[in-house]
Amino acid sequence: MNRILAIIERDLRRFRRSPTLIIISLIMPLVQLVVLGYAFGGKVKNLTLGVVDQDHGVPAIKLKEMFQAVAANARTFQPIAYTDEASALRDVRNGRINGVLTIPPHYSRNTLAGNNPQIALIEDNTDQFASSALEGSLTLLLSARNQKPIPSRLTSDATLSIVEIYPYVPYIQYLLPGTIVLAIFVSAMVGGGIIFIDDKARGLHEGYLVTPIRKFELILGFNLSGAIKAIISGVVLVVCGSLIAGIPDPLNIARLARMVLLVVMTSLALISMMFLLMARVSDPLVPRAVFGMLNTVLFFPSGAVYPIQAFPAWMKIITTIDPFTYAVHGFKSLVLKNTSLIAILPDLAFLALFTIVSMGAATLLFRRTL
Repeated sequence: MNRILAIIERDLRRFRRSPTLIIISLIMPLVQLVVLGYAFGGKVKNLTLGVVDQDHGVPAIKLKEMFQAVAANARTFQPIAYTDEASALRDVRNGRINGVLTIPPHYSRNTLAGNNPQIALIEDNTDQFASSALEGSLTLLLSARNQKPIPSRLTSDATLSIVEIYPYVPYIQYLLPGTIVLAIFVSAMVGGGIIFIDDKARGLHEGYLVTPIRKFELILGFNLSGAIKAIISGVVLVVCGSLIAGIPDPLNIARLARMVLLVVMTSLALISMMFLLMARVSDPLVPRAVFGMLNTVLFFPSGAVYPIQAFPAWMKIITTIDPFTYAVHGFKSLVLKNTSLIAILPDLAFLALFTIVSMGAATLLFRRTL
């Protein structure tokens, strides 16, 4: 045990002497949370919609007044009047406006005659977010226009009543669980991959190999020291991230205790995975190159930024073996729902099993040679 503690102490002393490394490990995930949370979480607003009125009748004028109401209140789009459709389409292609809405010549006549009046939306579909926002806003606007007066008697029409269990969850709160896991992963990558390989490249690793330290003790010492650094990053993100994201009752002791337990298990799982991947690596450039690939392969399929249910079948296979998936699910349950420990037991069990298997495989692959 003393040999393992000596490895941990040496690694943590080195970490303490690198303030830049500490800042990157702790601050950068918070910056990412704020930037991504507010960059992707807001509703699309202030789009520009060209309006070509080829009818000029009273129903068409009322429709354009509704467009102005949207511009003044929801501000989803700003209508811009065009005299001809060709110039409006040219501006769409040149990127000056996001779409063109054309009111055809017989719109008012068809409206008054009840003859299925139609308007046309020509949109720049290269930006799916902007086009979806335009479609959604205009669909709601037309639904309000088409709504008939409420009948004085009951009808057989079925309606949907929505009941939300939890308060409104802004995207920055939805992103927080994934950011916590990403902060732990960055620390695991640095402490479990880059520093370990740098020691081997500089010859410092040979000092361990001439001592009577066994392979398992060496792997366990590096894993625990790396896990401690990852736990520090995870705890900082749990507390500071909850305050920044506006999580209700962020300093609840019971929830913080459950989250710290999940931080510990996630740290052990990810640091063990990094040592497994780096057990036979000697080139210091390899972990830096692998970092970007792992960030893509593990983080995005985990459900951190988009629901897993929308993934294709082949990607769902990745999610079943990805430790990020279980860590993100556990943190979402605790951060967004404040569930009990029982709700995340399957996640904790997978992370514990993943840690045991990874550490065992890393020990078998590790070569105790100079």
